[in-house]
Amino acid sequence: MKKILSILLILIVVFAIIIYMPRKEESEITPGAESEAALDDIIQKKLAQIEEDGLDVRIAGKSLGSFGYNIRLDEKAEILAPEDFLEDIMCCSVNVYSDGRVELDRSETELKFAAKDVQNIEEVLYIPISAYLSQLGYEVKYNLVTGMVDFTNTDGGDYLPKAYDMREHDRVTPVRNQGTYGTCWAFASLGALESISLPKEEKIYSVDHMSMNNGFSLDLSEGGEHTMSLAYLASWEGPVLESDDEYGDGETNTELTAVKHLKEAIIIDDRDEEKIKSAIYKYGGVETSIYMEMSYGDFISEYYNSDTSCYYYNGTEKPNHDLVVVGWDDDYPKENFTPEPSRNGAYICKNSWGEEFGDKGYFYVSYDDVNICGKSIVYTKLAEPDNYDNIYQSDLLGWVGQMGFDKEEAYFANVYTAENDEILKAVSFYATGPNTKFSVYVVTNYEDMSSLNGGRQQIGKGETRYAGYYTVDLKRDIELKKGQKYAIIVSVNTPGSERPIAIECDGGERTANLDLTDGEGYVSLYGEVWYSAEESDTNVCLKAFTDNQ
Repeated sequence: MKKILSILLILIVVFAIIIYMPRKEESEITPGAESEAALDDIIQKKLAQIEEDGLDVRIAGKSLGSFGYNIRLDEKAEILAPEDFLEDIMCCSVNVYSDGRVELDRSETELKFAAKDVQNIEEVLYIPISAYLSQLGYEVKYNLVTGMVDFTNTDGGDYLPKAYDMREHDRVTPVRNQGTYGTCWAFASLGALESISLPKEEKIYSVDHMSMNNGFSLDLSEGGEHTMSLAYLASWEGPVLESDDEYGDGETNTELTAVKHLKEAIIIDDRDEEKIKSAIYKYGGVETSIYMEMSYGDFISEYYNSDTSCYYYNGTEKPNHDLVVVGWDDDYPKENFTPEPSRNGAYICKNSWGEEFGDKGYFYVSYDDVNICGKSIVYTKLAEPDNYDNIYQSDLLGWVGQMGFDKEEAYFANVYTAENDEILKAVSFYATGPNTKFSVYVVTNYEDMSSLNGGRQQIGKGETRYAGYYTVDLKRDIELKKGQKYAIIVSVNTPGSERPIAIECDGGERTANLDLTDGEGYVSLYGEVWYSAEESDTNVCLKAFTDNQ
């Protein structure tokens, strides 16, 4: 790569010399300090331009522009890759430790970086990878003149080990005990959430707070599901620390504020084993559900082998228990299960029944279990609580239902009023299916519904690989004055969907606290004719985030 870069730079210099230097006899042109200085000057100017404009990042010639990966070049034109690119694209497991050192794993390759060798730029971790690309199964070509960098996989994409256990990499928090309450869903959600910050930071989050401050009208005995957890986290209700709101006393502190802010979560709903393993390897624990034919304190079932801590259910019952998948073993013997599945292989799962259950709280669930990973959620991006100053929202219950126009595409909008002089920094919404393409617009001087058709500015676009919850940081600041009404508009195209808009709506008893008076939302097929969401008894799931001026 250095050789290619050197040739490119030499060509730039030669071209510059030919054009700009006075004509001399060929014998008089000799390299010296001036030409070296000119070379360095051209390099630095080009790097500065790339820093401002960004690189055109490609994989095997295909642009990744819609995914927003911000590859950088340092002052020596060496590649600095952000953590999300290493995880999402290069399929690495990135483990950051409290002392700043980083361990980068891919298949059998393990790379270690001291804290001084990595960079944190605008709260994003960057790792220098130019010297290690071949070890990571990639080669790269790039053109400094055009600002294009093209990565090509060289190992066939085979990066997952046959077995992986997050416990061996300090990526799990202690096993906890739900007791007789129906709070497995909250333990699973928070166990998965806690894992994405490890091994760098261990925090134990409050299950009581999530269970009792989520906007839904359910008590501790009634159970829940991942959509409730996601709504609680996305709305900045939590998480809060367990030490500030301890479990099991039936009380909670409603004055506590979130100690982290969720920015992204992905949903996998097709039982794809490679996707599940990849998510564990790259991000952390996977929250999912099974049918558990036993209950807390009664660990006896025809589907559970207590001698080997193995579970395999092959009946017709629907899921009734949430847990966290923290690893896998492709060669785990099928003979360890009762009854015996058709093949070897199992997920390693963290339960919430205390260390008395299974192998100190963990157990194996066969790949053939009829429910395991039928629908899974992975929390992928978590930020500090000061990432934005303010949140504007009208969907505290989150993604309860969907609406649309029997088409893959749709527009949806929310109108808000700035409470102070602020700067619009980001928006968030739910992608209701994989491979959703989206564009984000703003109307800065909203007057009425007709404003949605005129004067809207595009301020972002992209594409998601999975269904889930996504925050889109805007490329430029939008200034808002106190009292100014503004509208956020998102257009989506979700392949195979007829109702691609996530909405808050009546979902039965659990949504008894639904409030339709707190929003002003609109939906449209092509962004021309708009309909009030509230007149359809719904709120649009679309949030805005601002900083104070």
